[in-house]
Amino acid sequence: MTFRLLPSLALIFGLALATPAVELSVVPDRDTGVYEPGQAVTWTITAKDAAPADLKYTVKAGGATQIAEGVLSFADNKATVTATLNEPGTLLLSVPHDQKNSFGGAAYAWEKIPASAEEPKDFDAFWKSKLDELAKVPVDATFEPADSGVPGVVLQKITMGNIRGSKIYGYFARPAGDKPCPAMLQVQYAGVYALKKNSVVDQAKNGWMVLNIIAHDLPVDESDDFYKKQSDGPLKDYTRIGADDRETSYFLRMYLSCYRAADYLANRPDWNKQTLLVQGGSQGGLQAIVTAGLHPAITSATANVPAGCDHTGADLKRSPGWPGLVNKWSGKDEAKLRTASMYYDVVNFARRVKCPTMIGMGLIDTTCPAPGVFAAYNQITAPKRIIIMPNADHMGDHKAYYGALWGWWNSAKDGKAPPLK
Repeated sequence: MTFRLLPSLALIFGLALATPAVELSVVPDRDTGVYEPGQAVTWTITAKDAAPADLKYTVKAGGATQIAEGVLSFADNKATVTATLNEPGTLLLSVPHDQKNSFGGAAYAWEKIPASAEEPKDFDAFWKSKLDELAKVPVDATFEPADSGVPGVVLQKITMGNIRGSKIYGYFARPAGDKPCPAMLQVQYAGVYALKKNSVVDQAKNGWMVLNIIAHDLPVDESDDFYKKQSDGPLKDYTRIGADDRETSYFLRMYLSCYRAADYLANRPDWNKQTLLVQGGSQGGLQAIVTAGLHPAITSATANVPAGCDHTGADLKRSPGWPGLVNKWSGKDEAKLRTASMYYDVVNFARRVKCPTMIGMGLIDTTCPAPGVFAAYNQITAPKRIIIMPNADHMGDHKAYYGALWGWWNSAKDGKAPPLK
């Protein structure tokens, strides 16, 4: 006899037989996650409930080169993995489960992690030529009043000229009146979306003159549907646009937008001529470091989990940072991608940063991997501070960074030396 389950009964049986999701926590045996070459790191993997018996793991140096693999052996819902690195670099433990991964990280002599490639010999000449191109375009700043919703805070939408007929759009806010203020430039994380006016309003309430610019040649306050159409259409995979030529890279316009925005603030008569801070996270962190490297008026920079570091990381067998400009994309020559990427690598701009800089990074960040962020940080010769978050990924718990950020900003606003520890 044959029979079939009714759809509803099949669903019930399927749910009953489904394997429950595995919840894991992974922590290194040192709170800092930092080790010396030759020392062993031991990660403890804890399962919230009963752990399955077949969980596999891998350990990769630099997030790319596998040095160990195995199957976790749990006792009392805990398992351990031990690994060692004998040179400056990082380790990444990965435990795949439920169509995702749980990660553990470790850093070894991170202060000695080098850049993965030499910068182009004409790096400065190229960017001088681009700044010269920008200088020929009138700033032509125009304003449209907006409602700040906060008494004593003036909010405006701003538009400025940029190269090749493009525009820069943003929100500008400051305390009412004309008293000179410290200035803050905010730059944006990846994606195509509207700007939130509270980002500038909140800081203007605290006494800052603030400019927040959108990363694209788009207005700041259109509908969600507008930005979705842009993201799905002309700006789909925007990081790949023109990526095989330094003259056509999508990031050229973006970087010059940052420069012009900083230049605009530096030339306002109501700037206090003391503090010009640039701030961002992820793609915004990328832009923050680039701006600090390009514009001499920047006095302070803060960048969390900065993108754009180490595009040539594969040269040293390590994972490059988002957006991974050197890839075998359809129709693009990898050698050309590599050559062009080096003019946009944050590592090369970091060498030119002259102001105090604070960077936050996660040891299990697979979007902006630790090796490249360390390499960028190590190029900075100005006063600097790094916040290493051993259990943080790209979007996870960044309390350690933000806990330090407010103190850094307040010191900058008051014209004081930043807290480097």
